[in-house]
Amino acid sequence: MTRNEDRIRVTLLGTGTSTGVPVIGCACPVCTSEDPRDERTRSACVFETQGLRILIDIGPDFRRQALREDIRHIDAVLFTHHHFDHVGGIDDLRPFLFKNRRPVPCYARCNTVEVLQKMFTYIFEDGSYPGVPNLVLQAVDGPFTVTGRSDSSCSVSVIPIDAYHGSLPLFGYRIGKFAYLTDTNRIPEESFDLLQDLDVLVLDALREEGHPTHFSFDEAVRAAQRIGARQTYFTHMTHSTLHADADARLPEGIRLGYDGLAFETGL
Repeated sequence: MTRNEDRIRVTLLGTGTSTGVPVIGCACPVCTSEDPRDERTRSACVFETQGLRILIDIGPDFRRQALREDIRHIDAVLFTHHHFDHVGGIDDLRPFLFKNRRPVPCYARCNTVEVLQKMFTYIFEDGSYPGVPNLVLQAVDGPFTVTGRSDSSCSVSVIPIDAYHGSLPLFGYRIGKFAYLTDTNRIPEESFDLLQDLDVLVLDALREEGHPTHFSFDEAVRAAQRIGARQTYFTHMTHSTLHADADARLPEGIRLGYDGLAFETGL
């Protein structure tokens, strides 16, 4: 990784909803599409800046995503919330500890920390097996700084963004001029204030039809236009979305994300 002091490089590891796309047993036009952009692993991303490589969420497809993108070290994980499609790959952090035994810090809201401690008791509480990932959960409720596991002089500031997934409070994250908000259908007024002057926004947009806990495309477009990022990418799409057709109907400055999409933003 080349260190660039004032840039952030982001890669969308996955852009699919909880089932992934193709959906098991489905023969719909999206699940049988030959367009690689219609294959969507579970939503997550990785960003690189200030000599650091940091994950946002680590779903059950993480091993496949990490091999595809040749991810060889991780400095930290930021969890948006505790649903399985965003945390189910946590055990696959073990290889990142083979050469560097320093713990991987994992940051999340306090409600997510509490659930992860129960979901992964063998990692965070028992300590009964020497091969478990060496992870440290850290509850955060405001801006914080992530430092490097190998080089503590490397650091980056992170701003949690409050949002709601139905009735579940969760975090999006802002790093410099980049923000990532998945699994949301409501952004509080005070959070819009934290999302001004963005280069790139990655935003939840499940499908064209409405949903009780996710933005529809129309709702996501309205939120994106209010935020006003120079470029917005949608994520967490279902198999009702054919990439080429849906992408062509979006307004200027808003596009569908896809697995492996990479871009740079300002810090």
